[in-house]
Amino acid sequence: MERIVHPLKPVYDQNSHVLVLGTMPSPKSREYGFYYSNPQNRFWRILADLFKQPLPKTNVEKRAVLLSCRIALWDVLKSCLIDGADDSSIREPVPNEIAALLARTRIHTVFTTGTKAAALYRRLCLKETGIPAVALPSTSPANCRFYSYERLLASYRVLKEAAESSVRLS
Repeated sequence: MERIVHPLKPVYDQNSHVLVLGTMPSPKSREYGFYYSNPQNRFWRILADLFKQPLPKTNVEKRAVLLSCRIALWDVLKSCLIDGADDSSIREPVPNEIAALLARTRIHTVFTTGTKAAALYRRLCLKETGIPAVALPSTSPANCRFYSYERLLASYRVLKEAAESSVRLS
């Protein structure tokens, strides 16, 4: 177990309509300095296909795709004890200041990637934010056996709908 303090800033701008939250950057993401940087993670391919964008390769391209699609990206946790990238090993979680981010943006819908992020958000953040999160399946390579690419893409269509809307989806 290693204590990790979140090294990445949230990605957002004044046009962001939705916030996507993971748990904590993986070792690969910390190494590359950006979210969902494990080459086997399907997050960027999902966004590219959903929004009919070229697959982003660099951190600059990834940031541009997020902002052009009105998506803000961050993680539920500011720090925790964790074993590698294993979300089930998370201990002593400390949440990021998500309510403060929401207060200074137009974000109307919150999504989480994976069951652990959803559970942590409900337990640590919901009371302050007042916005229930829509739980999406994890795009992690560890989730490939449960979600085919086609099934994962279909699950993420709600993200596109919310990002293109100016009101919260119920």
